[in-house]
Amino acid sequence: MKIYTKTGDDGTTGLFSGERVLKSSLRVEAYGTVDELNTILGIIASNNPDNKLVEPVRRIQNLLFNLGSDLATPEHSKMGNKIERIKIDDIEWLEKIIDEFEIELPVLKNFILPGGSAVSAYFHNARTVCRRAERLVVRLSHEETVNDVLIKFINRLSDLFFVMARFANHLSGIEDIKWEK
Repeated sequence: MKIYTKTGDDGTTGLFSGERVLKSSLRVEAYGTVDELNTILGIIASNNPDNKLVEPVRRIQNLLFNLGSDLATPEHSKMGNKIERIKIDDIEWLEKIIDEFEIELPVLKNFILPGGSAVSAYFHNARTVCRRAERLVVRLSHEETVNDVLIKFINRLSDLFFVMARFANHLSGIEDIKWEK
């Protein structure tokens, strides 16, 4: 099978429903940003982080594929019930991981700057891309119907990335960089 189909040469792409939309549509922008986020996690995983971070990163990557297909498949479409959608259990798992990591971290008393270790900096990058994806999904939810748990999931995911950034520094023995006003 060839990688190029030429079907997008007119500036459109196909959703899982079979519907063709402009590549500049808000829905495509949202799942494209989720894809961008997933590549940052691939960079993190390839930087050999501590094993305590690798397992959740891989699970998040799989959840991001679910999120992307959730966004690429309107709920009303014929394919709407044939894909794995983000669900409340996924949010609960994110919260569990946040709680597990936070137990080992010192209490945060200052704003912190992105950085410290390279892995921490990449988690901060993931957090900001995740926030952009969240803004896009919020906009999309005001224009079209989307899974009602997506916004909560993405919001919690960005919280997890913040905690993972701090945890990566903690595991490396590097202090978070405090914001100095």
